[in-house]
Amino acid sequence: MSRLTPESTSKSLQPQLLTAEAFAPYGEVIDRKQHTHFLINGGSTERYHQMANVETGPEDGRAIISIFRKPVANAFPFRVEMMEQHPFGSQAFIPLKGRPFLILVAASAQAVEQGDLALFISDGSQGVNYAAGTWHYPLITLEDDDELLVVDRQGDKDNCNEIQRPDSDVWIAYPSSLPS
Repeated sequence: MSRLTPESTSKSLQPQLLTAEAFAPYGEVIDRKQHTHFLINGGSTERYHQMANVETGPEDGRAIISIFRKPVANAFPFRVEMMEQHPFGSQAFIPLKGRPFLILVAASAQAVEQGDLALFISDGSQGVNYAAGTWHYPLITLEDDDELLVVDRQGDKDNCNEIQRPDSDVWIAYPSSLPS
């Protein structure tokens, strides 16, 4: 049995810089450089207010805060064999260690099946907030022992759908350059 390698595939994605405009079809970019602030606490603190909206969906939903820790970074290159979505709530990822990470998204299940994916790279200070229903790959870290703060939905309704693509011809390679 032959094993597929990136060289034998038809599609290898390269990441584009994460900007609010480019990411808008999939959700919101959480980036203080793209927001204004106002002073609070007697002028001692800058507040970057409402940088993303938490969607909790049906009445049983509530927002929760978690930390996702990846002891071992993704092994590159890897084949995109699955994607997931959260139909009832948004899901935000905010880097805690200032490290770049990759964001792989698709606008619809049909886009996932056709391989119409978009790959972004955070500069390590930017986070993302996937809109409810956005298809995405699980967390893609570039370094071992990375951590991201996650804000998402908890509730009684199942809020995770997956598409399995074991025959995928889409590969993700380690980025040739990292944002500075």
